[in-house]
Amino acid sequence: MERYIFGVDVGGTTVKLGLFGEKGNLLDKWEIPTVKADGGAAILPHVAESILTKMAEKGIGEQELAGIGVGVPGAVDERGTLVGGAVNIGWKPFNIPEALQAYIKVTVKAVNDANAAAFGEMWQGGGKGANNLVAVTLGTGVGGGIVIDGRIVTGAVGAAGEIGHIHLEDGETEACGCGNKGCLEQYASATGIARLARRRLAQDGAPSILREGEVSAKSVFDGVKAGDKIAIEIATQFGAYLGKGLAVVAAVVNPEIFVIGGGVSKAGEILLSFVKPAFAQYAFPACRETGFALAELGNDAGIYGAAGIILL
Repeated sequence: MERYIFGVDVGGTTVKLGLFGEKGNLLDKWEIPTVKADGGAAILPHVAESILTKMAEKGIGEQELAGIGVGVPGAVDERGTLVGGAVNIGWKPFNIPEALQAYIKVTVKAVNDANAAAFGEMWQGGGKGANNLVAVTLGTGVGGGIVIDGRIVTGAVGAAGEIGHIHLEDGETEACGCGNKGCLEQYASATGIARLARRRLAQDGAPSILREGEVSAKSVFDGVKAGDKIAIEIATQFGAYLGKGLAVVAAVVNPEIFVIGGGVSKAGEILLSFVKPAFAQYAFPACRETGFALAELGNDAGIYGAAGIILL
C-alpha cells in the first residue's frame, strides 16, 4: 500500500502545503492564508482542515498517511517544541506535534523552516546525493540549515544554523536585526548587498549604472553582468564576506557541499564566482574542496524538507 506524506511550510503571509509520495514525488501543492489574529490561534486548525479536505478529495484515509511534517519560522527542538515562539506569526512557545495531532491522529514532526529547506535540498534538490550539507538562504536576511549524516542539526534550543549572525566586522556601527553589530547578514543578504552598494557609491563620484535607478542586490548583479566596475567591486566585497563566513562554518561542520538559495541566488552561477575564491582563501586546507551549488527547489524547498523529515 502506497503511503502519503504532507509537507507544511508556515510563513508570515501564506502557509504552503504539499502532498508527497514516500519516494519524494510531489503529487499536489497549494497555499492557504496565514491568519495571524489572536496570536495565530487559527493557523494549525486551518492547516488541519486543509489537509483533511485534500485527503477527502484524493480518497486518502488516515491509515495511508506516513505523517505530516511542519516547518515554522522559529527555533524548534527535537521534540517539535517551538522554543522561543515565532514573533512574525504571533505564536508563543508550544509543542507543534501535540497541537496538530488533536485534529489528525498521525505522526507529526516539526522543524525550523530554514532547516526544512536545507533537508529538502539534500533530499530532492541541489544537494541530492550528499549526506552532509549546509544550505544558505540569501534573502532579506541570511538563513542557514545544517544536515550532518542525513540528519538535521537543531542544537540545544533549536538555534543551530543561524549562520547569518556569525560576527565578521568589528568596525560596524549599525545594528543587525538581532541587535548585534557586524553580522554576516548585514553584508550578504539582499538588504546587506544594497547597504554595501550605497556605502560604496557614497565614497566618490565614480561612474556606475547603479546611480541610474534603485540600488538593490539585483541591480548590483545586473551591473556585474554588464561589466560595471563599481558593481564588480561591490560583488567582490560581498563574496569576501560570504566566503569568509562559510569558511568558518566549514571548519566546524565540514559539509560536502554548500547549497545557496534565496532571492539573491537568482543571479545564478556568477554569484558563486565571487564566493568560491574567498572561501578558498579563508578555508581550513582540508575543507577547500567543499562543493558549491545553487538551490533547485525554490519556494518549494520548505514543503519538500518538511515532508522528508517524516522518513527519518
